[in-house]
Amino acid sequence: MAPDLLILDCDGVLIDSEVLSAQVLLALLAERGLTLDAEHVRRHFLGRSFPTVAAHIREAFGLDLPDSFEADYRARLLARFDAELRPMPYVLEVLPRLRVPWCVATSSSPQRTARALQVAGLDALHPRVFTASEVARGKPAPDLFEHAARVMGAAPAGCLVVEDSAPGLAAARAAGMAAVHFTGGAHLQGARFDTPPGVLSLDDWRDLPALIEGETG
Repeated sequence: MAPDLLILDCDGVLIDSEVLSAQVLLALLAERGLTLDAEHVRRHFLGRSFPTVAAHIREAFGLDLPDSFEADYRARLLARFDAELRPMPYVLEVLPRLRVPWCVATSSSPQRTARALQVAGLDALHPRVFTASEVARGKPAPDLFEHAARVMGAAPAGCLVVEDSAPGLAAARAAGMAAVHFTGGAHLQGARFDTPPGVLSLDDWRDLPALIEGETG
């Protein structure tokens, strides 16, 4: 059966933003004497909220991040977004054709998400957006997806989540929701990532309608 609700992650699913985010974060950390690589970012930061990422940096490396660190990161990132951010290929063509309700559920802040959707042209679709700021626990806890489903009036068993990250896929599983692993983002090209058993893999937005029964495009 077709899902009652499609829940879409934002960064790395709707917008090709994860490489930009990683580059900005790595540059800021390097200025403070900490050198990390993209694989560390992918393994420990992908799909997690900024407070969780900052806590990992403090605990794992003993780096005392200044109070201004998050604001500096967001300012630099939004500047990169304005100059370089693009929607995922074909997402703007596919979303309006879907015949099932959909919403966005993201670990990013409301401000960052709003700017990203605007720059990428996705705000024109007037998406319903849920962020981690609305729940007690972020991904991989199920709170955000459960909250989105509750507000949208859908039972968890009737939801299908599209995610690019391990925490996001774990959150969907914890919420009792089916999931699709989106691998079309630039940050996952060449990456080693085992899609969990029972989770379909998707690398092109044009193939999403065929994965949803009743959505043939």
